[in-house]
Amino acid sequence: MLELEGLQVTYGTTVAVASLDLSVPDAGATALLGANGAGKTSTLRAISRLIPSKGRIMFEGKDVSRSAPEAVARRGLVHVPEGRRVFGALTVHDNLRVGATAKGGRKPVFALSDIYDLFPPLQRLRHRRCWMLSGGEQQMVAIGRALMASPRLLLLDEPSLGLAPNIVQSVYGALDQVKSRMPLLVVEQNATLGLELCDRAYVLLSGRLVLQGTAAELTSRDALLESYLGSTSMAAG
Repeated sequence: MLELEGLQVTYGTTVAVASLDLSVPDAGATALLGANGAGKTSTLRAISRLIPSKGRIMFEGKDVSRSAPEAVARRGLVHVPEGRRVFGALTVHDNLRVGATAKGGRKPVFALSDIYDLFPPLQRLRHRRCWMLSGGEQQMVAIGRALMASPRLLLLDEPSLGLAPNIVQSVYGALDQVKSRMPLLVVEQNATLGLELCDRAYVLLSGRLVLQGTAAELTSRDALLESYLGSTSMAAG
């Protein structure tokens, strides 16, 4: 589904991502783990073509390394950025409907009713403007809006960031259902959450790949993961 070959992202003289090789299959969920500043968000932004990069980005067999952001989005590579970025002036329902306009000719994967089933709190909030929502509710809307676009691959940047534990469990419970219907690439600082959801994970440290394997393999190497991610992120969630 997605192949990165020698991906490099720089900001001036600072190397944020250094020669990263990464593969995302066409089913299940893949995690990109690491502490704050490890290069995870830069990797997602490069994949979505929101920032320039070097190396090759292959999406469904096509080199999109020099494509415009709107071109990769039209191909079905849909990105839910950190910070949610919902349309605050629109209602929950209208935000979700906006997502459907981006699906192009792809068959719907999730209907509006499916989104409300995935995120039950949104049902009673459907006519509320999004600026009035909590951070957790906005995150549900952001993910739901992306799902309405019928992604071929869904990219999620820190979906648990800043959320209360009960909301995190709701969001990740929904993502556990989503991964059976489309592939996910999930950036997480919280290794426990990422490894519970995902089938395979990559670990970044200062922009470099330092560890990769199945979730089961990495879960059994807690001491090594703690050395990269920090004990607080391992304990969280």
